[in-house]
Amino acid sequence: MTGAMMMLVALGLDSLLGWPNPVFRVIGHPVSWLGRLVGALDRWINLDGADDGARRIAGVVAAAVVIGAAAEIAWVLTWLVPGAWPGVVLTGVLAWPFVAVRSLRDHVQAVALPLADGDLAAARRAVSMIVGRDPEQLGREGVARAALESLAENTSDAVVAPIFWGVIFGLPGIAAYKAINTLDSMIGHRTPRHHAFGWASARIDDLANLIPARLTGLLFALVSTRPRAALATMWRDARRHRSPNAGWPEAALAGALEIRLSGPRVYHDHVADEPWLNEGAADPQAADIARALRLFRFVVLALALILAVLSVV
Repeated sequence: MTGAMMMLVALGLDSLLGWPNPVFRVIGHPVSWLGRLVGALDRWINLDGADDGARRIAGVVAAAVVIGAAAEIAWVLTWLVPGAWPGVVLTGVLAWPFVAVRSLRDHVQAVALPLADGDLAAARRAVSMIVGRDPEQLGREGVARAALESLAENTSDAVVAPIFWGVIFGLPGIAAYKAINTLDSMIGHRTPRHHAFGWASARIDDLANLIPARLTGLLFALVSTRPRAALATMWRDARRHRSPNAGWPEAALAGALEIRLSGPRVYHDHVADEPWLNEGAADPQAADIARALRLFRFVVLALALILAVLSVV
């Protein structure tokens, strides 16, 4: 399968190199390009004073423009590359920035190291880069919990889902998925400005992640030393999460590590009283982040093996 070969190249490049800072300084990053387009549409057509119906229509237009532009550009690039192995390698290079293995690992590692050393202030600063909750309200267990939830959810959003859609639809599939994910992260929030404008983006993102989130939970369970417990926790608790998708990898990781996740948390403007996943288990510690990162590496290796097998098939 050409898509699997392409994604194997992309996964390998990102795992080894990430997105190098010299490249970022020269050309930026495709996701940041998408973000600028989303921001411009938010300013141009999400008009102050418009009613919810008009904002919802404008949000549908914005989603169609961003997703369509990303897929169309990717399709043109696919059409321009040569055939056979050179084309597979080149499309893999083009897909490379849409996979975020190295970045996710580095961001979570940046929380784990100071937390293990007892530097709570540095751990709070690091975790504020990957979650939206108020870091000053987090103790050691809260910081660890936030980092683990981010790792679980973003293993789906930043690794498994892009690979899934890239395998099925090639470069246009992974580009369209990252457009969907960027739309949701920027305007898919229930804020006064975006609850109507971002409605379509949030619903599309839910659909795009429906299968990948469950696959991610399954992978976390299967690579752990407690697969049956992880699967049981995922099946029992995943639907308790406020998100239709995030609960699956989070519950599987909680069961695999014998810890509890989710639960009440404090954001800058409100308190979210969420139910626990794997309630009754211990609160996570810094050592659990290291264990979770080890499982993450196994998940990435499992994905590479699956892609290699699909490439041969």
